[in-house]
Amino acid sequence: MASLYLLSLCLRTIPIGIAYATWSALGIALITISGIYFFKQMPDLGAIIGLILIVSGVAVLNLFSKMDIH
Repeated sequence: MASLYLLSLCLRTIPIGIAYATWSALGIALITISGIYFFKQMPDLGAIIGLILIVSGVAVLNLFSKMDIH
């Protein structure tokens, strides 16, 4: 509930595409880190490459996007 509320606050100033992409990428990265820390689940090379691509894609979107909110 708290994360959805905070996302709705962000949508007042950030376009929905950028906000949702950032929210999703951070969620994927944090779940993976918690899996490593709490459950000793080590990601393989494919998972690491995928995470890097997801996070770097969101970084490119945030840095170079010219999207405006209405």
